[in-house]
Amino acid sequence: MSDDIKKGLMGVTVDETAISKVMPEINSLTYRGYAAQDLCANCQFEEVAYLILNGELPNKKQLKKFIKEETKERSLSKGLINILKNMPKKSHPMDVARTAVSFMGLEDKETTSNTPEANLRKTMRIFSKTPTALAAFYRLRKGKKIITPKKKLSFAENFFHMCFGKVPNKDIVKAFDVSLILYAEHSFNVSTFTARTITSSLSDIHGAIAGAIASLKGPLHGGANEEVMYMMKKIKKPENALKWINNALNKKSVVMGFGHRVYKSGDSRVPTMREYFGKVAKIKKDKTFEKIYDIVEKVMIDRKNIYPNVDYPTGPTYHLMGFDTDFFTPIFVISRITGWSAHIKEQYASNRLIRPLAAYNGNKYRKVKSLNKR
Repeated sequence: MSDDIKKGLMGVTVDETAISKVMPEINSLTYRGYAAQDLCANCQFEEVAYLILNGELPNKKQLKKFIKEETKERSLSKGLINILKNMPKKSHPMDVARTAVSFMGLEDKETTSNTPEANLRKTMRIFSKTPTALAAFYRLRKGKKIITPKKKLSFAENFFHMCFGKVPNKDIVKAFDVSLILYAEHSFNVSTFTARTITSSLSDIHGAIAGAIASLKGPLHGGANEEVMYMMKKIKKPENALKWINNALNKKSVVMGFGHRVYKSGDSRVPTMREYFGKVAKIKKDKTFEKIYDIVEKVMIDRKNIYPNVDYPTGPTYHLMGFDTDFFTPIFVISRITGWSAHIKEQYASNRLIRPLAAYNGNKYRKVKSLNKR
């Protein structure tokens, strides 16, 4: 392979963004210049969503208006509810999310308008309705009735309410809120780049986000948090962890939840999510996965010098909260809609069709022979 080919676009800078950056000088992921862990400590998810979409943290008046707009758009149409009811119960929730967003595009009166104002309104509708659609499917596949959203509940509280019919204690809600903040945005990752590529053809925002969801589903991207939990379920008990991870490394198996193309000495989001994982485990009085976590992490660092990424603590945290494993990545979706939408907005504002080249390595020129001569 030629040195000119950058497989996976490794090390290639394709555009500029003002939305997020991993700042080496503070070893932290930042949103619009704010460290993600500082936002977790001082803000609720709605404030961070506003920041990502608008560039600045909201004042009280702006936040109140933003929350009012979000809660107003939470309900689903009868058409979308019928679509959800008719989906196969074994459908992967990520496919449900993708299909739901596509259907929203069919219903939206502003689908064909790509003005900044129309896209902001559509963003709010996608952002508000997608959690409702996913929660509805969460219940439908279990044979339960759909629970309608409540305007008086926060974004995080409302998702618990729609999935389980109740809101847990404030510490668990906070842990969930923190996970949403940490998942909200991460520069030119593969799903974001997918969204920007689709947008570069001047396609619509629903199509761009549907494409991003399809990209996020993969286990090398968002699906990693699910794979982490499947791994921990295989290990089962802390006393099995050391043998399991050493065997996996001896066999050169891929251990999900570790490593990151951007971070070389540890994902800056992990300490915050690890802290809240511990808090949830304490509340639930279940330290099993925490103990497995620590053993596997130590071996990975000692033997491979590879550190966990944010999916590693997030998976077991969602499990302890009561969510089904295949719903972990859809939770990622409801958060990352903010980041995708901000990038779509940025792409439209300074657009150029994304059209890379490929080095051809196929057959040399040859002529077609007629059927009788073959």
